[in-house]
Amino acid sequence: MSHSITRQSVQPVPGGPASGLPPSSASRGDAGGKPSRRPSPTARRQRRAALLFLAPACAMVAVYVIWPILSTLSLSFYSWDGMSERTFVGLANYVELFQAPTFYTALKNNLIWLVLFLLAPPAGLAVALYLNQRVAGIRFVKSLFFAPFVLSGVVVGLVFSWFYDPTFGLLAMMLGHGVPVLGDAHYATFGIVFAALWPQTAYCMILYLTGLTSLNAEQLEAARMEGARGWSMLWHVVLPQLRPTTFMAIVVTVIGALRSFDLISVMTGGGPFESSTVLAYYMYDQAIKYYRLGYSASIAVVLFAIMLVYIVWHLRRMLRAEH
Repeated sequence: MSHSITRQSVQPVPGGPASGLPPSSASRGDAGGKPSRRPSPTARRQRRAALLFLAPACAMVAVYVIWPILSTLSLSFYSWDGMSERTFVGLANYVELFQAPTFYTALKNNLIWLVLFLLAPPAGLAVALYLNQRVAGIRFVKSLFFAPFVLSGVVVGLVFSWFYDPTFGLLAMMLGHGVPVLGDAHYATFGIVFAALWPQTAYCMILYLTGLTSLNAEQLEAARMEGARGWSMLWHVVLPQLRPTTFMAIVVTVIGALRSFDLISVMTGGGPFESSTVLAYYMYDQAIKYYRLGYSASIAVVLFAIMLVYIVWHLRRMLRAEH
């Protein structure tokens, strides 16, 4: 009896050093039974290098994008003239903003800008398709269409102000009589939008010309062999490949429509009787002329929210279409 107990007591434990079995997970120091996966020194160096390369860009975005957005949001809850101490007013700036008639006039004009400005992407696509051909002199023609994009907004505003002038303008010569486009509350906004479409169409044209150079030649050749021509080729083969370019053109056009400022400042100054003002110009007017920086910040926050909602909605719609 004692011998059997002695033999049992000296039997090797499974997984122990005396047995031939491999050590258990507990003996390896991993309670979960999974081997520890530590990154190699090369992977750590690559990760550190990537972070160092990204750090300057992240710092600039934080300083010049994130911090101004947060500062503007904070300032919108204060009453401040830029010189004296700030006074916390809570939501008073937003309450006043939503009760101001000028705000709704500016919002309506921004909607007009948005609807009419969306003519720029299809117009730019049409011009790009026309210029995307190999004929003699096409580079000179491209430079003519490209010229409006390199002009500043001030120059474009002055050129179209002279064009609309009812006394000596080209429009008056074409119609045979003067029409006060910029002096009439019913026409001023449409006249400014028409002037802004000139450089915006050129910008969309450049985007589409770049996109047309990256089309898949094999897909185009296969479509030709299947008999695709003209509109069917454009709709079923070309436009699906230009979807990222179209997204970029629409987003840039929407942002340009919502932040329109320079042409309004040069051509009408928001008039006549604030009929052509938009949210961006209304924000500038309240901050620079009337020293109401808190109220101006509330306008900026509303404008930013409108841009953000539209861009996120359009981005989600595009991603769903791709999947």
